[in-house]
Amino acid sequence: MFGYTEAQIAWFGMTFGLGAFMLYMLFIILQLARESRAGRFGTFVLLLGLGLGMVGFAAKGVIKFFLS
Repeated sequence: MFGYTEAQIAWFGMTFGLGAFMLYMLFIILQLARESRAGRFGTFVLLLGLGLGMVGFAAKGVIKFFLS
């Protein structure tokens, strides 16, 4: 498609596409905290609980980069 191979499209989607999706999920978490008037501690708990999976996924990419 447009001169790109399937591997190049998959790499682009897994890096930039997934990164953009993770930023959007962060926006959703912050919007949820704001609408529920969670306060500082409540916002921290929401970010910790809901954002921990995103941090783990990002850490996996960084670890793979340094090991290879």
